[in-house]
Amino acid sequence: MKNVYCLLLLQFYSCLLFTQESYSSLTERALSLMWEAKDTAGYRASLSLYETAFERFPDSIDHLGLYKASVLAGELQELDKAFTYLQPVYEIEEDEYGTPGWAYVVGEYANSEYKNLLEDPRWEKLTLKALGRKKKFYQDLKSKREEFLRVKDRYGINGNLDGKELYQQLQKWNPYLTKSQSDYSISFPVKDTLLTSYFVHLPDNYNPAKSYPMLIFLHGAVRYNEFADYQTKSILGGWNRFYTEFADKHEVVLVFPSGSKQFNWMIPDDGFFLIPTIVKQIKQSIHIDDNKIFISGHSNGATGSFSYLVKQPTLFAGFYGFNTYPKVFTGGTFVENTRNRSFINFSTDQDYYYPTAANDTLTALMKALSIDYEDHRYNGFPHWFPAFDESKPAHQVLFSDLLKRTRDPFPKEINWEFDDDQYGAIDWLDNIKLDTSQTMAAWHAPVNFRIREWLDYDDRDSLIVLEVNKKAFNFPRKSGKVEARYKNNTFELKTSRIKSLSINISPEMVNLDRKVKVFVNGKLYFNRKVGYDKDFLLQSFAENQDRKQLWVDVIELQL
Repeated sequence: MKNVYCLLLLQFYSCLLFTQESYSSLTERALSLMWEAKDTAGYRASLSLYETAFERFPDSIDHLGLYKASVLAGELQELDKAFTYLQPVYEIEEDEYGTPGWAYVVGEYANSEYKNLLEDPRWEKLTLKALGRKKKFYQDLKSKREEFLRVKDRYGINGNLDGKELYQQLQKWNPYLTKSQSDYSISFPVKDTLLTSYFVHLPDNYNPAKSYPMLIFLHGAVRYNEFADYQTKSILGGWNRFYTEFADKHEVVLVFPSGSKQFNWMIPDDGFFLIPTIVKQIKQSIHIDDNKIFISGHSNGATGSFSYLVKQPTLFAGFYGFNTYPKVFTGGTFVENTRNRSFINFSTDQDYYYPTAANDTLTALMKALSIDYEDHRYNGFPHWFPAFDESKPAHQVLFSDLLKRTRDPFPKEINWEFDDDQYGAIDWLDNIKLDTSQTMAAWHAPVNFRIREWLDYDDRDSLIVLEVNKKAFNFPRKSGKVEARYKNNTFELKTSRIKSLSINISPEMVNLDRKVKVFVNGKLYFNRKVGYDKDFLLQSFAENQDRKQLWVDVIELQL
């Protein structure tokens, strides 16, 4: 009698467990079985679980489940089932992961996944239809790209205006048109025939008469990424869901570029041009507030954000990073360059990417240098912090800062150090050239600190603390440095290892009716009037697409 009672109790709990299962729990188990399968018995068990989920939860059926079931059925030579499950996947515009339906039939892995279907006449018919849908998909992408880039008159400028009138016209330049939708995937040429893409998400009811802040998000894992020739609205969800929520709430344009192992924002330097070039293209196409353009990122993307701050900040008002490795990997990390803008880091105490103690030391160093730098620590979270709902307050901090922060296009003081001539420019200092044969000035000294511990995972996937002894930053090349300021029509510069430079002039900086003086290292190099040079004004505007930072003349100095 006792054995019968135990058997009934076991059956009761088994039934209870079965009724508590959901569509997602069944399909997750089915997927695990699929990956673990070593023979047809494993595949059949996996397919059976998928079919149980479809039967018990018909309103929850998703395209991923149907796709996996179709692959399993094909592998098991159950061709009718394979085509039945594949058909609704093929017919969708895009699934919940952003994959268009046609890609399941003519995508990169289709012939290997559906190898048993290739000789079936139904496969040929499906392939022809999928190729047609693919062609239309790319035609639509091209059409939408053209619509996004279209403006009234890209350079509708009256050539009869004098320099001052031209300057005033460019300040108010607005060639923008309304847009038919909020989301655009824009193909972007990298070099020759190599293409990548960026995704633009506009505020609802985008109004071309109004200028908008823009936030660019840089993805991580650049070593494992390949270019995406298109992107879909799925990028607005997942880890980016809070960016989307707050951007929609505060009418901020979101931009998501796609990088690759070779062309990205971290290492090597080949792809560092991508973000400034994309920004300029967007500013030609939609009405962006030139003084409110920001960069954020996660992991390698956060390192990219920090790198633009240190190497090429002119276009941007502020910088943010989630789980940042604050270092330039392509040259020297000149932390005093961050004085020209700001950086907010969101770090976690269980992050293998960069240790908390090093973050604390850097934060203290930035504070000692009076630099606008913050580190917000979130305890109990690993490197993939943005995946957690608890990251929402951090995003709220980011947008709160973004909304109140505005770039000063004509800062009274600039401090700039660099070791590569292509990064010898910031704001009104331009075309600075190195002369590393010179002796470094006494006031020109590197800033660095030592890191003593690092986090890593052991063989049991547990975090452990490793003792290390390494410098936070590397300085592989000799650098040059400029400290510059202006007041009352007088520029005073200190230079170290610099052979030449240019000073861009705006009527917002100096009185054009009076002489401008430039002293370098205490010596007078320039003492005369400057004015409105129309050719230079047009050339610099064409290069920068910046109505808030317009240059009317330039002073070129050989030192």
